[in-house]
Amino acid sequence: MSDSEHKIRTTLSQMPPGVWVLGMVSLLMDVSSEMIHSLLPLFMVTTLGSSAFTVGLVEGLAESTALIVKIFSGALSDYLGKRKGLALFGYALGALTKPLFAIAPGIGLVLTARLLDRVGKGMRGAPRDALVADITPAHMRGAAFGLRQALDTVGAFLGPLLAVGLMLLWSNDFRAVFWVAVIPGLMAVALLFFGLREPEHPRPEKRSNPIRRENLKRLGTGYWWVVGIGAVFALARFSEAFLVLRAQQGGIPVALVPLVMVAMNLIYALSAYPFGKLSDRMSHGKLLALGLVVLIAADLVLGINDHWWVVLGGVALWGVHMGITQGLLATMVADTAPADLRGTAYGFFNLVSGVALLIASALAGLLWDRLGAIATFYAGAAFCVIALVGLMRRPRAPSLR
Repeated sequence: MSDSEHKIRTTLSQMPPGVWVLGMVSLLMDVSSEMIHSLLPLFMVTTLGSSAFTVGLVEGLAESTALIVKIFSGALSDYLGKRKGLALFGYALGALTKPLFAIAPGIGLVLTARLLDRVGKGMRGAPRDALVADITPAHMRGAAFGLRQALDTVGAFLGPLLAVGLMLLWSNDFRAVFWVAVIPGLMAVALLFFGLREPEHPRPEKRSNPIRRENLKRLGTGYWWVVGIGAVFALARFSEAFLVLRAQQGGIPVALVPLVMVAMNLIYALSAYPFGKLSDRMSHGKLLALGLVVLIAADLVLGINDHWWVVLGGVALWGVHMGITQGLLATMVADTAPADLRGTAYGFFNLVSGVALLIASALAGLLWDRLGAIATFYAGAAFCVIALVGLMRRPRAPSLR
């Protein structure tokens, strides 16, 4: 066994059990959600007779709802001094929406289910990430966030694979697949309820609103710089739906196009933990810069040619970039925010990054329609350059390294 393999195994054996629990909860819920979400656009168009505009409207409303909820759930977890209950409520709400997709007679119930599902996602995200930071020693946070992200991403590629297999087995019976998706969702809720014990938080004598001005001032320059860099990253990345569209342009059979996302998530899952562990020993700024360089390479490769081998190479680079940056940014939020405001900090970070991602996806779609795929990916590379400039001008703060 090499020294690097030994170190990885040692770190994994020292990982707090709660991080494994939260990672497996994320994995199970992602399997449940992706089994439905990977098929939902086709279900709405072919079974319910919806238009593409309606599909876009449903998805846009759903994601906007999640963004609004995120900020309040994080702040509420700080105010209450409890995070598990809010995370549990978010996961339970997500699990309980799954049967609604299976019984939906029309687009109205699908919209209701998507909105409730996104409320659940918004409720659980910030408290869950704050829980990871709470239960992990500071010197292992990068590895912890990398591990949770890796397990989450395993669910993101297992879900579509399972959905494709069941669709082939059951002759495209969407509703039967949606019913099966209920099972891993309920398993996630049960695992979180029985498997995680939340650490005790010191309770202040007098509770105060975490998003009051005096509390927000405690989120210093270093934290807001991380938020800004996260937003520029989101602008540079836009929606992964454009990877699917690029693959379709390259002549990949329609039935196999979803496998592009499976490949991206597989590489993301394999790279998230090693890079997370590396972030505990390496300058965060240098690692972020590496992530941006990889994303620039991905954009250039995807823009230069639509041959399926070239597209696959660009998708692989995209997955590596995600593995480098996503857990790292979560670690940097934890390192720059006061412990009693971590929920609020993740709420603001997720809100700002989510809004930036929506703007980026709309801009990418506009460029795609007006100027073609090449303009979309080259614009992404240009935003990466802006982010690199921001990294060079980062503030000098003890919490940033």
